[in-house]
Amino acid sequence: MGTLTGLKVVEFAGIGPGPFCAMLLADMGAEVIRIDRAANVGKETQPPAVQTTLRGRRNIALDLKHPDGVETALALCGKADILIEGFRPGVMERLGLGPDAVFKPNPRIIYGRMTGWGQDGPIAHTPGHDINYIALSGVLHAIGTKAGGPVPPLNLIGDYGGGALYLALGALAAYIEAQRSGKGQIVDAAMLEGAASLMTPVFGSLASGAWREERQSNRLDGGAHHYNVYETSDGRHICIGSNEPQFYKLMLETVGLGTADLPAQTDRTQWPAMIARLAAIFKTKTRDEWTALMEQKEICYAPVLSMSEAPAHPQNVARKTFVEVAGVMQPAPAPRFSRTDSAITGAPAYAGEHSAAILADWGIDKVRVAGLLKNGAVKQR
Repeated sequence: MGTLTGLKVVEFAGIGPGPFCAMLLADMGAEVIRIDRAANVGKETQPPAVQTTLRGRRNIALDLKHPDGVETALALCGKADILIEGFRPGVMERLGLGPDAVFKPNPRIIYGRMTGWGQDGPIAHTPGHDINYIALSGVLHAIGTKAGGPVPPLNLIGDYGGGALYLALGALAAYIEAQRSGKGQIVDAAMLEGAASLMTPVFGSLASGAWREERQSNRLDGGAHHYNVYETSDGRHICIGSNEPQFYKLMLETVGLGTADLPAQTDRTQWPAMIARLAAIFKTKTRDEWTALMEQKEICYAPVLSMSEAPAHPQNVARKTFVEVAGVMQPAPAPRFSRTDSAITGAPAYAGEHSAAILADWGIDKVRVAGLLKNGAVKQR
């Protein structure tokens, strides 16, 4: 019984942040049904099990170009607490599934909209991806090297940090408010704005003069020797985050610089020289040798693990940070709750795998279900 048990969510199939948001809600106990395209049934190019963000929910396939398919989608939305969609602005309206159409039968529903740029503005209609959204928010410029320029930080900041997490937070906040007011509302989650929001403390540092806009010139962007990544003798890497003086002192002692005549830790002019000095030292041992020396000390140290290595680390094993579902290793639900544990309730589903069962469970008459399957408005795998 997760924290969101009893919550009903309708997710319109998409990619990236929408499915990730739905996964988070499903992991915490919400009943999430994914409305897929009827045309996708039987067209999988890879097994669903590897599409890990689709875990924990059932799948119904509808033809949203068929009037009965749209009517069925509206009927499901009429019984839902939250709707999640990630189309470009105007698409849901053209399908007959925009907010006005959905609010009419269900004025309490939370209508969650996930876009890159937002629902309006001069470029709202244009396509984009994570890299574009974080570029316009100031994030991408700040990440990278002096010599090589900006480096894309996977698609974690726009799609998932600034997108899915903000949509989940906004949808749940709106749902709580609806319990008081009795009224639903639209949640307009833009990845551009979520990514910008994540930069709030950095903008504060910029205003104070503590942050310099030249890459690798700051404490947290690879400019500081005491907060950096270093290569080891076996070609692997370790990282240290010894920002605080007590951690820094112990780090220096551990690497053999405890009695050396060194510049002040905060002297930015000496950071490049100190990076070079530490780089030479860390190249003298393997990653595992440094781990044996440093991991149990108050240094703020960690070996840089690959995704294949991470599940086997003792901390991750002890906490069950990773789990295997349908033969695929993946991160477990987070965060943890003391009473209402989150759980992965099922492997990712095929398109249309649960069409008939969902309609029956959500109160659609079985004669009507038979008709929908017959006329192609609903497709069962």
